Amino acid sequence: MAQPLSRPLVLSRSPPWPPVPPSPRFPNRPQPLPRSPSRTPFQSLPLAWPPSRPRPSFYPLSQISAQALSQPHSQCLLKALAQPRPFLQSPSQPLLPSHSLPLFKPQCPAQPNSLSQPLPSSLCLPKSLPLVPPISHTLPLSQPRLKSGFQLPPALLLLLLFSVLGPGAGGLFLTDYSTCSPRKLSPFRSFASTELFHFHVPEDTFLAVWNLIIFKEQGGTFGDHCPDQSVTVYFRSGAPPVINPLHTHFPGDTAVPGVFSLTLSWTLPNRTSGIFNVSSPLPGDWFLAAHLPQAHGHISVKGLQDECQYLLQPQLIVRRLLDVAVLVPGRPSEQTLSPHNRSALYKVFVPSFTYRVSAQLACVGGRGVSACPLSLRLRPKAPPLHNSSSVACGGASGCQLELALPPWGHWVYVRVETSSRGPGRTIRFQLCVRLQECPQPGLLRALVPGAAMNMPQSLGNQPLPPEPPSLGTPAEGPGTTSPPEHCWPVRPTLRNELDTFSVHFYIFFGPSVALPPERPAVFAMRLLPVLDSGGVLSLELQLNASSVRQENVTVFGCLTHEVPLSLGDAAVTCSKESLAGFLLSVSATTRVARLRIPFPQTGTWFLALRSLCGVGPRFVRCRNATAEVRMRTFLSPCVDDCGPYGQCKLLRTHNYLYAACECKAGWRGWGCTDSADALTYGFQLLSTLLLCLSNLMFLPPVVLAIRSRYVLEAAVYTFTMFFSTFYHACDQPGIVVFCIMDYDVLQFCDFLGSLMSVWVTVIAMARLQPVVKQVLYLLGAMLLSMALQLDRHGLWNLLGPSLFALGILATAWTVRSVRRRHCYPPTWRRWLFYLCPGSLIAGSAVLLYAFVETRDNYFYIHSIWHMLIAGSVGFLLPPRAKTDHRVPSGARARGCGYQLCINEQEELGLVGPGGATVSSICAS
Repeated sequence: MAQPLSRPLVLSRSPPWPPVPPSPRFPNRPQPLPRSPSRTPFQSLPLAWPPSRPRPSFYPLSQISAQALSQPHSQCLLKALAQPRPFLQSPSQPLLPSHSLPLFKPQCPAQPNSLSQPLPSSLCLPKSLPLVPPISHTLPLSQPRLKSGFQLPPALLLLLLFSVLGPGAGGLFLTDYSTCSPRKLSPFRSFASTELFHFHVPEDTFLAVWNLIIFKEQGGTFGDHCPDQSVTVYFRSGAPPVINPLHTHFPGDTAVPGVFSLTLSWTLPNRTSGIFNVSSPLPGDWFLAAHLPQAHGHISVKGLQDECQYLLQPQLIVRRLLDVAVLVPGRPSEQTLSPHNRSALYKVFVPSFTYRVSAQLACVGGRGVSACPLSLRLRPKAPPLHNSSSVACGGASGCQLELALPPWGHWVYVRVETSSRGPGRTIRFQLCVRLQECPQPGLLRALVPGAAMNMPQSLGNQPLPPEPPSLGTPAEGPGTTSPPEHCWPVRPTLRNELDTFSVHFYIFFGPSVALPPERPAVFAMRLLPVLDSGGVLSLELQLNASSVRQENVTVFGCLTHEVPLSLGDAAVTCSKESLAGFLLSVSATTRVARLRIPFPQTGTWFLALRSLCGVGPRFVRCRNATAEVRMRTFLSPCVDDCGPYGQCKLLRTHNYLYAACECKAGWRGWGCTDSADALTYGFQLLSTLLLCLSNLMFLPPVVLAIRSRYVLEAAVYTFTMFFSTFYHACDQPGIVVFCIMDYDVLQFCDFLGSLMSVWVTVIAMARLQPVVKQVLYLLGAMLLSMALQLDRHGLWNLLGPSLFALGILATAWTVRSVRRRHCYPPTWRRWLFYLCPGSLIAGSAVLLYAFVETRDNYFYIHSIWHMLIAGSVGFLLPPRAKTDHRVPSGARARGCGYQLCINEQEELGLVGPGGATVSSICAS
């Protein structure tokens, strides 16, 4: 998780209270700053407002309908919002002029500063920052924007925010800066191959800016010659993003939440950057996931060449308001709005069991048509946007705005603002917020975490005065929500933690639930912050058909986040205004219903169950039928444990844990259920048999070594053949797998046998003394074991012993050639029929292994590698040393000693059929 590097960097205070939030339009045209010839101007791009209602900047999970989430491509719902777009401008206002901002070259380490906490040396800041006059103009911040290719140092990015994106009239605000260390990006195969970044956005934040810095590295230097690969970044609030860049199918009954997504292209040879803005972001955890495009499947040998690395370092700059006025429910407050302030922001805390928030505004002293030129905006959790629910007071002396079913345990923000052309005078008004709560007993309030806390402790427990008559009483309109419809007892669940991301939620007197026809049953399930958002929330309903007594009963379930939503008696929907949930149903024909939510948002989830009779789309309340439903709710690491063709992996990024599936045998998808490119069973069996049976090519070298009396070499070849066969039988990606021991042991023995086969073959070709040869065999076994324990996939683990053995071979042959004054081996038949073919076969095997082998052709290319290596051993293994039986008589006179005479001509195959007499070389 990203940690803030310092305490507040800038504080800007204005005399009037309350603090002023950013204005959604340009009030006036600012004066341009003086332009310097040595500075690069940053120009804003004008664009007219669209005539239609703009879309919101982001959609939380609780505001996405269940129907939309069930579509396979609904994760791209917000993709268009993150595309690069210029700054917006109101058509009624002049263009924002260009400002000349100085560019500074950052210097490391950071210089001392006057902040309360020293900055770490990893943060590069300029020695000094110029003081820019504050500009009381803001950009419209209703939608996220991306500026790609414009590289800004962190200090200059802060300066840009201060000068251009500052709040109107310089209200009291705070700027925080957080960063993550650079991480290497990988090509996308599954979510396990993505890099996840964790940030925290505080409350009262009205602007969050992510500065994405991407650069290349190759061999410890800048990767100027590395190819340009696009980088895709995803954003989501509350939980990691659920992504699907390969457009695979999700498992059945899986809800896919929406995310932001953007793609960055390269503008410089070795680095690029992008800026992503989110206005009024939801507070809490934010997650970024990034990856490279899907790789072509080539299996590269580690260390063969310098790998191109693509690194991403995200930085977060947030601006949040300080001392936002807190309204006490039911208590009116007198406020003023000065001419230079176009808006004022307030907030009220919403306790549990609150089903409606209503804000009432009444102007004081105004008359005529423009008696109250104000408007109200409401939004839960974050400051309102230009597209939040609003009402204009107009010529009336007051107005009222309601928010049905607000999220429990959060703040609801109220913004009071004037029109684009303000009245030019100070406006006095009276503001009162009322909370309508369910008339629940005190015992039921304690069932939901935090329900007993009606207000924060800072507000105290003061008795609320009666409502003043000037604001009137709320009128029950046709769009309001009646208390009995959403005020039902909430039953808690027992949380049982079994393991990481293995949590079961049990209900008291369960697991079966009896649903009477007159009321629903509501259950609450609490997901802990950060700890539970990296798994999969699963819900299963099963109807007991024997409990309905031949009645046509259908049980509906509505799963919502942070506030319960009960079902009506007629039209069955799981949505209400801005709140939407997931709808499930079970009946006599469909007795089981399932729902899976990958990476769920933390907090309290509510499940409302209701039994209705009839046939859709119109249902009626049952008369005398109590349905019995078995409910099972649990949190698991992966969807169905990734099935038979996947492996569920527990991943970690700093202190955050999450789980993801890694598929095999061509299966893809979030739960490894997409079989579009899957390998058939016959193909898996063929590849397994080919990889295993190709090791039988070591049988001829084993027989040849035994006949040539190379018993130790034959034992090494047998060891290699055995463990290579069973390693590949255990290494298969599909279901045709057979493991005789632990996978890691088989892999180690296979790699050790392969390297030892090369080592003993080359040492045997050197024709060394027996004692020297045995020492080298033992020394090679120990050094190879150590090297494989350090790194089994390194290039030098293969080349190092091979080159060292070839050096010993070349030295031995050179010494013999110098002593005998002719080339060794001296016969052309040995070179033509044995050494040259064996070397060509071994070289071809190495080339196939290093440059041709891919994930798609692995099973037959690697099988050819087995056969070529075994064949090269048969050609390169020298013939056995024959003993000359014509031992001189003088040798027998040496008591108990003996001499072993080796006929060099017979060894090289130069003795003719007549048996010519040659001198022998004897060694004792």
